[in-house]
Amino acid sequence: MLELKHVSYVVPAENDSTETKEILHDVSLTIDERFVAITGPNGGGKSTLARVIAGIAQPTSGEIWLDGQNITNLGITERARLGVSFAFQQPVRFKGITVNDLINLAAGKKLSVAEACEYLSEVGLCARDYINREVNASLSGGELKRIEIATVLARGTKLSVFDEPEAGIDLWSFGNLINVFENMHERQGGSILIISHQERILNIADKIIVIADGNITAVGNKDEVLPELLRSSAACPTLLQKLS
Repeated sequence: MLELKHVSYVVPAENDSTETKEILHDVSLTIDERFVAITGPNGGGKSTLARVIAGIAQPTSGEIWLDGQNITNLGITERARLGVSFAFQQPVRFKGITVNDLINLAAGKKLSVAEACEYLSEVGLCARDYINREVNASLSGGELKRIEIATVLARGTKLSVFDEPEAGIDLWSFGNLINVFENMHERQGGSILIISHQERILNIADKIIVIADGNITAVGNKDEVLPELLRSSAACPTLLQKLS
């Protein structure tokens, strides 16, 4: 179970180092569900919240607890060892590292080529075309995104955080992406936390969290939260999107 207790995140204002800007304000959350989606308008604090949970950014105040352990002051590597995975909105490219190398690093052990290929197949990639390719500029954004998701599958962690995994994914791949998330929990348990604007992702969430201007404005199941989001999306096009 993940708990955030009165978490705030403050940075220097853009044009004046003597001023500050609060990106997250007194955020308190408990995440213990199978599948949780965080949504809200652009600039509301969604990605910052994900990075604070993963340990990429340290909160200015407040505490973060994972399964009863205070992880507030732990960095991304230490949190990864405790079972937290993070998938970036824009995946990192690694010149000189093959897809096979990356999946083995994620798994934390030596996998057979067949085992590594299974993870690629799960995300809709033809394994023989990708297993020995370098994770470099020759791969498209959508290919990188799916390879990154395959590494998260290989890790099998208790908390998997995805920052807008649909970015760069085409319509056919998006349908498979939904299936990957639906099946992930059955195999490895834990919680899946996804930052997303997509209605189709919100539709399969056990809990939806809405954040705007650094504040949590709504928390509940999809029947409680999604109807209001659909009404609000007409006035705020960046709040909710359909992939079409």
